[in-house]
Amino acid sequence: MKKAYHLSTCDTCKRILKELNLSPDWKLQDIKTEKITLEQLEEMRNLTDSYESLLNKRARKLSEYKGQELSEEKLKSMILEEYTFLKRPVFIRNNEIFIGNAKKTIESLKTKLGA
Repeated sequence: MKKAYHLSTCDTCKRILKELNLSPDWKLQDIKTEKITLEQLEEMRNLTDSYESLLNKRARKLSEYKGQELSEEKLKSMILEEYTFLKRPVFIRNNEIFIGNAKKTIESLKTKLGA
């Protein structure tokens, strides 16, 4: 399976998708217009070490939780309820996950894609 979760209004996501020039067999999901399902989130979680690694620590709404202890279950529900809490973009390719827009992450994905 090849899937990319992104935000169509995010310039960084747009730039990365353009850079990668993904083949048509990739399924692109705009997380703002097509919410992430529990099944999709659990799939992402199974490919990484925690829900925290999927959390966008720059999300403005995160300030609402300042000083609170955020359990894995709480992080899971936050990401499901509000798309801004998912670090993006997220690429899943053959049971490998690439989370976020860090240069190292994108370079690693490019290497896997042979781009």
